Formats: sequence, C-alpha cells, structure tokens
Amino acid sequence: MTTLESSDGAPEIQAVVFDMDGLMLNTEDVFDLAGRRLLERRGLEMTDVIRHSMLGRRPLDAFNALILHTGITDRIEDLMHETKELFEEIAAHSLETMPGLHEVLQLAEAKNLPLAVATSSPRAYMTPLLERFELLHRFHFTLTAEDVTHGKPHPEIYQLAATRLNVLPSQMLVLEDSETGTRAAHAAGAYIVSVPNRHTVVGDFSMSRLRIDSLLDKRLHDLLR
Repeated sequence: MTTLESSDGAPEIQAVVFDMDGLMLNTEDVFDLAGRRLLERRGLEMTDVIRHSMLGRRPLDAFNALILHTGITDRIEDLMHETKELFEEIAAHSLETMPGLHEVLQLAEAKNLPLAVATSSPRAYMTPLLERFELLHRFHFTLTAEDVTHGKPHPEIYQLAATRLNVLPSQMLVLEDSETGTRAAHAAGAYIVSVPNRHTVVGDFSMSRLRIDSLLDKRLHDLLR
C-alpha cells in the first residue's frame, strides 16, 4: 500500500474516507430546496438555525431537530416520505457531482490508496445516487446510517472505517463538508480536510487540519500526490 507524508509532518496517509452529501454530490442544495418547500407548505420558513441543526446528521436525528425547532406536529415518517418525494423531484434535473471530486478520486487511485464512504444517510438513499454517477464501484466499502449505533458527531462511523481499512485513525484522511461530520472525524482522531459549502460554511471547522473552499484546492491535491 502506498503511503503519503503530509507537508506539515502529519502521520502517513494510508486511506481516504469521503462523506457524501455536500462533499461528493450537491445534495445539500437539493435538500435545502426540498426543506424550504416542506416548511412553506406549513406556513413556515427555513432558517440558518434549523438548517445547521439538521446538517450532517442521520435522517431520524435531523427530523427530530426540525420538529424541535419548528414545533411541527407531523409524524417523522410522514415528513421523511414527503421530503423524499420533494428531493427526487428536484434532483431529477439539478443533481451533480461537486467540483474537483473526480480529480481527487483519480489522485488517490493513482497512489493505490483504499477509498471508503462514511455517510449519515441510509444505504437505500446512498446507493442509487452513487450508481447514478458511476461512483459506487470506486470505493472499497461504504458505511451508512444503518452501520452504526450512534450518528455523527459521534466518532463511531469513522472509528469503524479505520478498523475496516486496517489503519490508525491518524493515518486516515477524512473529507467532510459539515461541522457535525468534522467533529465526528476529529473525535475519532482522523486527519481532516474540511470542505464547507454555502450551506455549511457558518460552522466551526477549527478542529480540521486544513479547510478549503472546494475539492479543486491545490493544497489537497498536493497532499495526495
């Protein structure tokens, strides 16, 4: 297995783990529109507080946060089903990969680094999205909401990823877009590069080793060369 030494003397990177929503795919844009429409139907408005409370969390945790902040009385199952329908309607014409994703994958693959996905989303949601862009086969394995007892920001999913990859957490490069996911990776002891998007940029990423604006950033590419 090829290993990489970072320019700041960090432990050798022996694997790369990707979050999915907002990191690999622009699903946060889609969810934002779906969430806005969901609330508009109830005479409510999406706020930064609501959005921030939901980002990076498993669906059940996210919708519990939505109910907490809005007082919506709908059943969680109904909210999830309605959001799924809205998401699919919007995604049909607007879903795409995030800029720089393919370049990062190619750089990691050129170094024979094992790749994994660690997402808070359910497997039934993740799989067709990754297959849609012919990405699923490029990862050695994927971890989803069903694979852990505790969702992000708990470190369980990244601890499990390190175990499955047979590397020390400090030798595992984690790419995250949200504060919630970044906190999970930090608590697991991973080497974190945070790539916040317009929905997550207000978060605290002070625990990251590197914060960049997109996967096109030369510093990330240099780390993988």
